[in-house]
Amino acid sequence: MSTTAHRAVTAGIDYADLYARWERGNWSATAIDFAQDRVDWHERMTDEQRRSALWFYTLFFHGEDAVTDGLSPYIDAAPLEEQKYFLATQQVDEARHSVFFKRFMAEVAGLGDGTMAGGMLATESLLTWGHRKIFGKLDEMADRLRADRSLPQLCRAIALYHLIIEGALAQPGQHFMETYLERMDVLPGFREGIRHVSLDEQRHIAFGVKLLADAYATDPAMTTEAIRETLQDVGAHMAAIAMPPGWDETYYTTFGFTYDELAREGMRLLEMRLKAIGLDLERLDRFPIPFDVPFDERARRGRVLLEANLTGPDRPASRDRYATGVMFDALRRQADPRMAKPGTTIAWDFTDAEPWHISFDAGRATSGAGMTEHPDLRLSIGFDDWADMFAGRESPRRQLLTRRLRPHGDLRLFLRMRRIFA
Repeated sequence: MSTTAHRAVTAGIDYADLYARWERGNWSATAIDFAQDRVDWHERMTDEQRRSALWFYTLFFHGEDAVTDGLSPYIDAAPLEEQKYFLATQQVDEARHSVFFKRFMAEVAGLGDGTMAGGMLATESLLTWGHRKIFGKLDEMADRLRADRSLPQLCRAIALYHLIIEGALAQPGQHFMETYLERMDVLPGFREGIRHVSLDEQRHIAFGVKLLADAYATDPAMTTEAIRETLQDVGAHMAAIAMPPGWDETYYTTFGFTYDELAREGMRLLEMRLKAIGLDLERLDRFPIPFDVPFDERARRGRVLLEANLTGPDRPASRDRYATGVMFDALRRQADPRMAKPGTTIAWDFTDAEPWHISFDAGRATSGAGMTEHPDLRLSIGFDDWADMFAGRESPRRQLLTRRLRPHGDLRLFLRMRRIFA
C-alpha cells in the first residue's frame, strides 16, 4: 500500500468516533472470573510455561502502571478538546489494564498482597534492563511535556507513547499472547481480559497515528524530526525490552514463537504506522531504522547489537565483524553530513581490534572496515571503551579525561562530532 493510500486511511479516523468506540467497548477488570485460570495455571501448564508467562506478563503489568501515571501531561498539552477527552478515556483504560494484571498476579500466580504496590514489588525483579530504560525515557518525556506543551514536544511524546511503546512493542506481544492461549485453550479469564486490552490499545494507537498525521499535514519537517529524534533516543533500547533472561529462547519457544518473530512484527507495524502518518520512508534522512533492508534483517540487527554487547548494559563487547559493521552502519545512518565538509574521513584506530572509518561526500556518509590513508580525524581507543560510548554506558568526557580516548588530527572536527552524530 502506498503512503498516499495509508494517509487516506488515517484521514478517515475521527477523534469523536474514537471516544464513541470507547463508550461502546467499556468493560470491567474486576468482573473477570479467574477460577479456571487458577486450575490451568497449577494443573495444566508446565513449570517452564509458568516461568515464561510470569516474566512476559510482568513486563506488561509494570508497563501499564507506568503509562497510567505518565498520561496526565498529554491531556494538558493536547490542542483540541476532542483530543483531551479521548486521552482522558485512555488514562482510564490504562488504569483498568493495571488492575487486570494485578488481579492475575495475585489471584492466579499468587504474587503480592492484593494491592497494586504489593503486586509490583513482588514482580519487580523480573523486569529487563530494556524495560527499565524505555519506561525511564517515558518518565523523562512526561516531565518535559509538563514544562513544554508545544506541538513539537507533544509529537515527540506521542511518538514514544503511542507509536513505539504501544504500537511497536506492546501490540505484537498482545497478539502472540492471544494466539498461544487460544491454541492451548488455557487461562480463559486472562484471554478475555487481554482481548479487551488489545482492543483498547488499537484505539490508543489509532489516536496517536491520527494526531501525528494531522501534525504532519500542517508541518511535515517538524513532525518528521520529532519522530526521528524519539526513535534515535530509544532505538537502542527497543530490542532489549523483551530480551529473554540469559538469551534463553525457551521463554518464547515454550509457547511456540520466537523473540525474532516478535521483533519482526514490531518493525512491520512501525513501518505501517509511519506510512499512515505520511512519511515517505524512501526519502528520510538520518533515521535510525534501516528501512531499505527487509523486516527480518531489521529485527536481526537489534538482536546482533545486544548479543555483541554493543548495546545493552554489559561488556566485554564482541569483535564480531558483522556486529561491528551493523554498529558503524547505524552510526553513519544517523550522521548529519551537513556538519562535515565533503571529503572528510573519521577513522577509529582501535588499539585491540580492526580499524573502521566513516567518510562524508556528496551529502551522504559511508562506513567501512580498515584504515584509510590520511584521515582528517583519527580516534585511538580500545574497542570495549568505544562500545561503552556507543551504548551510552560511559561518557566521551570521562574517556578523554582518563586518556582512553585520544583524538589525533583535526581537533575542531573532533569537537563537532556531537553535532555530526547527534
